[in-house]
Amino acid sequence: MNCKISHFMKDLNSLKTEQLEKWFTDESIIWIPPSKEISGKNRILALFRAIFRRYENIEWRVSEIFPLGNGKYFYQTNSLGNMSGKGIYENEICTIIQFSDCGKILYLSDYFKDTKIFN
Repeated sequence: MNCKISHFMKDLNSLKTEQLEKWFTDESIIWIPPSKEISGKNRILALFRAIFRRYENIEWRVSEIFPLGNGKYFYQTNSLGNMSGKGIYENEICTIIQFSDCGKILYLSDYFKDTKIFN
């Protein structure tokens, strides 16, 4: 598994925004539906705090990674957890991610197999 993605996913699975802080800059852009695309470290961390609050627990497991060149990767993830008040949540996610030369996330965009949970 790509080392950067492995470390990022470990920090994501900690469910602690303090662990995620080192991955983003004010130039970072992410798009995690159903939210709109957002940019900037503080706004991104606020979005992750809001996401983490929606779950009693959640874990992401990366199954495949495809290098695209130029610090870009496409990877497939299975997410499994319990949404607060809504029961079990499971989804397949495809992510496009781009890292800067110094290892920060420049861009991250998720694509979900099942979107009905967000309605």
